[in-house]
Amino acid sequence: MLNDANVGTPERHDDGLSSAEAARLLSEQGANEIIEQRESPLKKILSYFWGPIPWMIEAAAILSALAQDWPDFFIIVTMLAVNAGVAFWQERKADNAVELLKQKLATRARVLRDGKWCDVPARELVCGDLIHLQLGDVVPADVQLLKGSGLSIDQSALTGESLPVEKSAADPAYSGSIVRVGEMTALVTATGMRTFFGKTAALVERAGAPSHFQQAVLKIGNALIIATLVLVAVILVYGWFRGDPLLETVQFALILTIAAIPVALPAVLSVTLAVGAMTLSRLGAIVSHLAAIEELAGIDVLCSDKTGTLTQNRLVVGTPALIEAKDTEQVLLAAALACEQESSDPIDTSILAALKGVDNLARAQVEKFTPFDPVSKIAEVEVTLDGQDRYIAKGAPQSILAWAKASSETQAAVEVQIETLAAGGYRALAVAERIGDQPAEVLGLLPLYDPPREDSAETVSALTKLGVSVKMVTGDHIAIARQIAGQLGIGSNFITADKAFAKEHKMTASEILERDGYAQVFPEHKFEIVETLQSSDHLVGMTGDGVNDAPALRQADVGIAVSGATDAARAAADLVLTEPGLGVIRHAVEEARRIFERMTAYAIFRISETVRVLLFMTLSILVFDFYPVTAAMIVLLALLNDFPIMMIAYDNARPAPRPVRWDMHRVLVLASVLGTLGVISSFGMFWIAESIWELPRPTIQTLIFLKLLVAGHLTIYLTRNDGHFWDRPFPSLKLFITTEATQVVGTLAAVYGWFVEPIGWSLALIVWGYAIVWFLINNMAKRVVLHYLARVKKAKEVN
Repeated sequence: MLNDANVGTPERHDDGLSSAEAARLLSEQGANEIIEQRESPLKKILSYFWGPIPWMIEAAAILSALAQDWPDFFIIVTMLAVNAGVAFWQERKADNAVELLKQKLATRARVLRDGKWCDVPARELVCGDLIHLQLGDVVPADVQLLKGSGLSIDQSALTGESLPVEKSAADPAYSGSIVRVGEMTALVTATGMRTFFGKTAALVERAGAPSHFQQAVLKIGNALIIATLVLVAVILVYGWFRGDPLLETVQFALILTIAAIPVALPAVLSVTLAVGAMTLSRLGAIVSHLAAIEELAGIDVLCSDKTGTLTQNRLVVGTPALIEAKDTEQVLLAAALACEQESSDPIDTSILAALKGVDNLARAQVEKFTPFDPVSKIAEVEVTLDGQDRYIAKGAPQSILAWAKASSETQAAVEVQIETLAAGGYRALAVAERIGDQPAEVLGLLPLYDPPREDSAETVSALTKLGVSVKMVTGDHIAIARQIAGQLGIGSNFITADKAFAKEHKMTASEILERDGYAQVFPEHKFEIVETLQSSDHLVGMTGDGVNDAPALRQADVGIAVSGATDAARAAADLVLTEPGLGVIRHAVEEARRIFERMTAYAIFRISETVRVLLFMTLSILVFDFYPVTAAMIVLLALLNDFPIMMIAYDNARPAPRPVRWDMHRVLVLASVLGTLGVISSFGMFWIAESIWELPRPTIQTLIFLKLLVAGHLTIYLTRNDGHFWDRPFPSLKLFITTEATQVVGTLAAVYGWFVEPIGWSLALIVWGYAIVWFLINNMAKRVVLHYLARVKKAKEVN
């Protein structure tokens, strides 16, 4: 249990604090937020010079200095500085993007200021503020409860207690706990790092586990590192046996290791996810966990709530069912007279909106009005209209039948209409009227329904085409669920939760997927649906808006809090929608798949480049006793590669038509083929230069350098999609300009001899032509490999 001593007792103001006093206290006490430990920019920059990869680069620089190879030394130092600068800038931009998204998700609190209740950001609360807590709220600060109906608070996140704790006046409640039941006012006693949660947070640093896709990409990085170290070890042993100078051999091996290892991997991941998160925020979806973007690309089942998500969350009156009324106008007029015209009650609002004869309301004189009583389930009114005293009641059908003392025939007629309306998915509201001393008449029934959103049917259809199966999971009546689902194209194969999740039978994932949806569900049912589907390797998205949805949102691979969700639902979700409806989810799925395509393109490119450079270098040294490029050239290659790699995060990409999963076999096969073709083409260039043109070795090294640079950058255009390189979508302007600019810089270095042997424009243009010819060959090879892999995959699925 928590220690009540954590809560202080600041001075209490029954009318709340004044704005001026709150501002003064805020400046004294600081913002009501958990302060994250942030590194200083200088420390952050220095961290990029510390670690295994920076150590290798620094060791290569030291060896270059010892060998007095100053050109190599300056290039290596420049590479180290540029890598650190680019990584710092990109990660800082990613951090700023995430921070902006967090600000959009900031919770608000209902507080009494200047004698008036208003909503303020929770970070602006100070000790002494009076706040209002209700169902679904996350308690924004440590408080002392004052008055109200009492609260049931879930403080499991703080104490581990599995059951909600009952709280009453004078009891403390703690920041971060969730109101499950009740409504009370409370006095803020501690904020920010002085709260119980703040003190706990100061002791613990929480780190999120990498997602499925991040784990896969990191495995690739580790595999490349191991392969690099093995081949470099072979070169070192060979150099030692051949009697090469140890210093030069070690320096070359270090630089080769630097060029082959994916130095930019963490930065590419961070930038791609941050760019995707910002794009989703513009679409109306705030990402609270960046890893969810990758999971969103692979979801194949979306369990959607009905009210407020698929529907408009507003009541509409359908065509009245007549019982004893002459026409529909009579039923609507009587129902409207029994409404409060200034009321915000959704039923009253919908009835008044449905009534056309507003003049009749103006002519009626209300003598007495009795608002809706939840016990009797009736609203009553006495009015004088056209010189007649009228007594009107509207409410639950059974209550109205009793109020009107209806005959058995009328009761039977009402029962028939109620069943008819229920089968159509409507709720029924009965209206009765008594004029003077005449017997009361049950005029008719008003069918009420929550209409679907205009874009819901289109969105469901679009998600289905994207390979996402949409299931409606609602607490509403099964007839209503069927009616709405039918309109939206989801289907009508529904079952109630009590039948689906009977104790004697636990549903399997296949049985869950056979149904179009589930009605009359409770929170535990939503959780069980998600958990069962996940156990069969499905990636599940779950939408929700209430406290009761929080467990399922947390369990789902992608929990989605819809627009207007409670703080508890938003805290449990990975994605928070700021726009109503499911349309945002469709765009979010498409964007997530684009991000996945970019990451796949990067993985294929990086593996193929490592194979192309490392295998070619190793074979050249072992077979031909020739270093095909110098250490300075390797460093320059790595440096020029970093810039277009970063731009992959901004590339245009077409979303996959089906949910995407990481296919390691496909990536490795395609990357290996492209890398091997690169090795063959590099040896072809080497053979032409040495055997046909009989060029000196330093000139050949520059030719090979330029060929590796141009061909490597062109490979980016091959790996970015599954079609031909000329197929849409075309590369983004950022990727294209950066790629071509670095190729031009490398060409100028080769032509004019910047740190390399100059070759002139004639040989440089020949290298470009040679690289482009192989680029076309690689394009056809890529198409053949992908076609073969698709056939193999299809054959496995058939078998």
